[in-house]
Amino acid sequence: MKKNGFRSFVAGLTVVSVALLGACSNGDAQEEATPGATEATTEPTGGETTEGEGTEGEGAGDWGDFSGETLNVVAAWSGAEQANFEEVLAGFEEATGATVNYESFGDNGPTFIQGRLEGGNPPNVAIVGQPALMQQLATNGDILPLSEDVLATVNENYSQSWLDLGTVDGEVYGVWFKAANKSTMWYNNDIWSEAGADPAAAAEWEGFLEQLGLIRDAGYAGISIGADVGWPLTDWFENVYLRTAGPEMYDQLTNHEIPWTDPSVQEALEVLAQLWGTDLVQEGGGQRTFSESVTEVFGSAPAAGTVYEGDFVAGNIADDGNSTVGENALFFDFPSINGSAPAVVGGGDVAIQFTDDEATSAFMKYLASPDSASIWVPNGGLTSPNNGVDTSLYPDDISRQIAEALTGAEAFRFDMSDLTPSAFGGTQGQGFWQEMITFYENPSDIQGTMERLEAAAVSAYQ
Repeated sequence: MKKNGFRSFVAGLTVVSVALLGACSNGDAQEEATPGATEATTEPTGGETTEGEGTEGEGAGDWGDFSGETLNVVAAWSGAEQANFEEVLAGFEEATGATVNYESFGDNGPTFIQGRLEGGNPPNVAIVGQPALMQQLATNGDILPLSEDVLATVNENYSQSWLDLGTVDGEVYGVWFKAANKSTMWYNNDIWSEAGADPAAAAEWEGFLEQLGLIRDAGYAGISIGADVGWPLTDWFENVYLRTAGPEMYDQLTNHEIPWTDPSVQEALEVLAQLWGTDLVQEGGGQRTFSESVTEVFGSAPAAGTVYEGDFVAGNIADDGNSTVGENALFFDFPSINGSAPAVVGGGDVAIQFTDDEATSAFMKYLASPDSASIWVPNGGLTSPNNGVDTSLYPDDISRQIAEALTGAEAFRFDMSDLTPSAFGGTQGQGFWQEMITFYENPSDIQGTMERLEAAAVSAYQ
């Protein structure tokens, strides 16, 4: 293990992890905890399985018989999410006879894993939300590529985009278990109906702008944007860029293989400028938080008809309590641009394997199958990227629509700012976040925005 390199990596990634609390899941948006729910209660256990090889046995299903063996699985989830995941673990225990102990590392995943590696006591499996962490662990030789059996299950159930996200240097290391859809456009159906606006007509960018115009003409702002911090604005750019430039160039820009002065960046900024700075947008965005922008649409006195952000907006709406998700609080997919194919920008949690034994490989195969996610999905709070999960299991129409948009996307790309160096993509007051705020305030300055973004990228990617 290359522990020194990993230690340096953790120091940087810890900063990113803090930023991701806003950029990826948004602390204001959803704290998925229930009254009385407990934090992790199991005692830490060694990552190696206990003695005894796994063999196929009667009643063991497809996973094998691992009676008497113990696995240690770690992830960030606590509260309601932990309770739901422990039901998933119980399904594996029942099918195989194994014992699976769970630990929550909260927001300290990189540091937690570093400590376990340095102590010679890695978990069997970790589920992490940062692709960069998976990539570094793979590069260091700390995790294993998927076995042929697990990889076959992944190939059967996942689209190529998810395989690519789990791949490092040509080998697949990750099984994506949980996903977030950040390509959802939320609207107040009462306002849209009053204005005569039609969500179906907003499937293309031009039609979307036209519907916002109808809402403006009815006396509301077409859309509310919270631009006091940069991450909602970078999400706007990422969705537009994925549709105008395509997934391959999205990857190139993410890796800074093309400059931010590339014509493809100019095109995306020009599309955003068709909306930002116009009278379709509620005034005062620079002083408005993201959560306040949701309240402007779904609060007790709504002043705007629409708000963009990820599937976690449903949590903001529920917290506000004045609108009901699935009734007057609805969403449609982020509009297509120039006939672009269905695409989703999002995030997710990926399972990675540290120990080389049959029981751990069987558990990874279980996570890659629809059987595991199908236990959690009916409880709510899980969007699965697994194409094999029956979408009728989702507890309501909205969560089903979110999942179908994600699994039906021809291109899925991880949030760009979560993949770039933290100095560029995850720090307030500089880089991607700051330059998108500046552009929001002055969308006519496309050339200056590109030049400043490129200068920030050159500095951060050194």
